[in-house]
Amino acid sequence: MRLQTAIEFLTTYGWAFIVITVVMLALFETGFFNPSTYSAQSCVMSSGFSCLSFFIYSNGLLYANIQQATGSPINVTAVGCSSNTVSVNTQAPYNPPSNQIYLPIGANYTFAIQCYTSTGPVSSNSLNTFSGTLKINYTDDITSLPSSATGAITTKLT
Repeated sequence: MRLQTAIEFLTTYGWAFIVITVVMLALFETGFFNPSTYSAQSCVMSSGFSCLSFFIYSNGLLYANIQQATGSPINVTAVGCSSNTVSVNTQAPYNPPSNQIYLPIGANYTFAIQCYTSTGPVSSNSLNTFSGTLKINYTDDITSLPSSATGAITTKLT
């Protein structure tokens, strides 16, 4: 009788152990235990600008829909995107548009920007998420004074 009870005990709990193992493997394969799956996505611009939407492809091409509310119309002269470890400046890897982009007060525009890390263009081979700086150079249309706006962006590569 004791042997039968022991075998039933092992069989019952053996099946439970197998089911739990299969469920854990399935959760692991879907990325449930990967912290980058749950990383927050954000785009915060300096005063006068806001990110309406944004996403970055696995090749590092960022699409950011930026709205301007600076109080006067502007002409965007250049945009740049780089990781926090790379300085964003007016030299390469800065992406000047083919021509200046005119934005009246309250207007928005979707920029296509190549993002860079310290080793070159962003790629999904080295990153699952991108965290960096977005910079916009512009000229005030009324005063003709050049200025710039910066922002911080964190997003998953798609």
